[in-house]
Amino acid sequence: MADDQTSWLDQVRWTSDGLVPAIAQDAHSGRILMMAWMNREALALTAERRVAVYYSRSRQKLWFKGETSGHEQQVVDIRLDCDADVILLSVEQKGGIACHTGRESCFYSSLQDGQWQPVDPVLKDPKTIYGS
Repeated sequence: MADDQTSWLDQVRWTSDGLVPAIAQDAHSGRILMMAWMNREALALTAERRVAVYYSRSRQKLWFKGETSGHEQQVVDIRLDCDADVILLSVEQKGGIACHTGRESCFYSSLQDGQWQPVDPVLKDPKTIYGS
């Protein structure tokens, strides 16, 4: 099994720092929820556990989505783009909140009259999710 795993992981075009961008998309609505980074270990764990695991560049460690908030992502499908340099995760978002701001999606601002305007509501106060 290790040979099979090595084979499919080797087909990914990793950045020079060993990362690949990963887009999480709601499996039912098709809405883009977020973008994060994965390293080899994060992608392998995501495939094995069917729960999204990312790599936090700021903390320099694996980030198990939902470990603090409870808003984990159950993985329905994992796809690789034609250039082999972007991962697309089709997910079922637990709690309906993917963003640390308490919104459904991290893509909640729209360019309007030359300014970014929040257009999606906060579903849950981040202080309630993460504490002060």
